[in-house]
Amino acid sequence: MWRSRNEILAGLFGDPSGKVRRRWMEAQHVRGVDPDYRITPPVGGSFQFLILGDPGEGDASQYAVVPGMLKLGKDTAFTIIASDVIYPTGSGNEYGDKFFRPYQAYDAPIYAIPGNHDWYDGLGGFMRVFCDAPPLRPTPDRGVRGLLWRKPEKIDEDRLAEARKLRGSPDQRSVQPGPYWVIESESLLVVGIDTGIKGVIDKEQVAWLRRTSLDPRPKILVTGKPIYTRNDYKPSPLEGGGTVDDIVRDPAYRYVAAIGGDVHNYQRYPVRVGDRVIQYVVTGGAGAFMHATHTIRRVDVAGVHEDDFRCYPLRGDSLSFYSQLYARRLRMKWLYLTPAEAACIMADQIGNTPVRALDTTTVITRRMRWAARILGAWPWPFRLPVDKVFHRYLSELSDWDEPPFFKQFLHLSVTPEQLTVRCFAATGCLPAEQDPPMEDEVVIGLS
Repeated sequence: MWRSRNEILAGLFGDPSGKVRRRWMEAQHVRGVDPDYRITPPVGGSFQFLILGDPGEGDASQYAVVPGMLKLGKDTAFTIIASDVIYPTGSGNEYGDKFFRPYQAYDAPIYAIPGNHDWYDGLGGFMRVFCDAPPLRPTPDRGVRGLLWRKPEKIDEDRLAEARKLRGSPDQRSVQPGPYWVIESESLLVVGIDTGIKGVIDKEQVAWLRRTSLDPRPKILVTGKPIYTRNDYKPSPLEGGGTVDDIVRDPAYRYVAAIGGDVHNYQRYPVRVGDRVIQYVVTGGAGAFMHATHTIRRVDVAGVHEDDFRCYPLRGDSLSFYSQLYARRLRMKWLYLTPAEAACIMADQIGNTPVRALDTTTVITRRMRWAARILGAWPWPFRLPVDKVFHRYLSELSDWDEPPFFKQFLHLSVTPEQLTVRCFAATGCLPAEQDPPMEDEVVIGLS
């Protein structure tokens, strides 16, 4: 947490990401990158690709995703990492075990957009690995922020060169133009944006985003900060006014989906905008600690009906697992809720139609209600926002490295007529490696 202190400092004293990003992009222009930041893989109108969100812890939960990724990604054209490639601070010296080694057997390019953790290193590791960019000349940052700010690590070039050999085949190599870019195909544009530490988009990136969005082809947005999450609306502000979601919603730009990392689970909100539906997706479950879903209250944001909302893990499974985890840690056996008990608790609280049928023999007891209160799934008789505390802090402190995990990744299939988005689970258990279970699927028309 101390190594990640730049998050707090950026909130207290201002986020320098926009200023530093301008310097990176100016240096990229000097190096002669495409001014429109285009990536043009050799694909036609039909192709497949993967999206991994927030993978880079380098532990068992990240590596548990790899078997399913390799199996379902066998014929994919590329993979995108959406947010937080490397934890905790995006250091270029940690890419060996947290990027190159896990994905050494994936025989296609991997592109990425940075998350807030990648920015804690001043984006130095990210730009060196994905853009082949030399380091920026340091500039002084005076005041309290400059005094306490964690400075970028010097990259061990020999160590990085050795790590690169793990993904050294011609089919795997790729150099992207910057931390934001557009992947072009005949049927679809994939637009990736850099939201920095606090989610604000600088004016140069805004101008590029508006210009790129004028292309008549349908688009999906990949962003480091999800626009809808935990039944909240969090559009990233644009320098100069407006939000990223203003661009996504504009019918002239033809966005059909916005997919973001940062929150470590899966959520999908089908939001009606005029005469069309835009799919807003959270996909941050490719390796980092799991954010609980049982703290998500009944969904009604933007008019989305609870029964149309999807998440993974299911709220009941999330509650049951965390109850088991804390029953062991606190040595309080009564805190444990079986999957059937947790499912009944969540159905009672949410008032939804459960994805799985409930056990009709289960009766909610006082013990079950108190266990759910402590874990943030049942409201207290007085105002005590345990659900928010659990999401913000206790989930982060509850990371574990033994199966079962609740990891996930996205497989996207594109044709000229439609985009199919599928969410697959990764538990770290052998059956899920051999046959990754599909947790959600949505088909989006493109014509």
